[in-house]
Amino acid sequence: MLKQRIITALILAPLALAGFFMLYGVKFALFITAVVMIAAWEWARLAGCVAQWQRVLYAALIGGAIYELWWHPQWAQQVLLWSAAWWALAVFLVAFFPRMGRVWQGRPQGLLIGFFVLLPAWQGLQILKGWPQGNALILAVMILVWGADVGAYFAGKAFGKRKLAPAVSPGKSWEGLFGGLALTLLIAAGVGFYREVDSESLLLMLCGTAVVVLFSVVGDLNESMFKRHTGIKDSSNLLPGHGGVMDRIDSLTAAIPVFTLLLWVSEWGPL
Repeated sequence: MLKQRIITALILAPLALAGFFMLYGVKFALFITAVVMIAAWEWARLAGCVAQWQRVLYAALIGGAIYELWWHPQWAQQVLLWSAAWWALAVFLVAFFPRMGRVWQGRPQGLLIGFFVLLPAWQGLQILKGWPQGNALILAVMILVWGADVGAYFAGKAFGKRKLAPAVSPGKSWEGLFGGLALTLLIAAGVGFYREVDSESLLLMLCGTAVVVLFSVVGDLNESMFKRHTGIKDSSNLLPGHGGVMDRIDSLTAAIPVFTLLLWVSEWGPL
């Protein structure tokens, strides 16, 4: 399994990095559309679609929605605000799983939720790419998510005792959550000191970091909740040793729109 993971990572990592940071304009949009449509194909399975044609049709619907977003950039603000509303609701759905299952269980609800999960991630990446220092912003949100994962893994291994959401993801602990948060706050503080930002800006950076990281955890738990309900271990087996694309981007689906909204509120760029 470890050998498979390493081989897959060595092949896909350069392709992913090239797609995110070396493509621009229409090429970048098409690249992230392809990623999101693959994730949509997997999400349809999490929502209860077993037949292949249903999953392909759902991916096509997501692709069609992205096409509309491309031609209607004025919708970006609404898309991200609806995303924020969904992720706020997801906090309660995860916290009270399975008692609030009636809100999201069922194929129609699951497929609808997929739009709130996937489209804002595409929209957020598209916006970040067009802002000043776009590549740096995309790298920043990825580092926050990766840092949270790394910190949570080692803190959870060393100190994990209290389960974070045992009904959804038994392996996660509160100690892991705090460890991931602590590491990302250290990273943000280091960047702030390096850039010599003032104390007020540094405080805002740290608060924003905490918000993005906490919602990234919700994104991870949200997918775990759907997998737990449908009895699926991985979203697919497209990535040997890693599961599916959705398994790799679940945290980012929440972190990207939240990160983008926070930057917009701070007047980094227009929506």
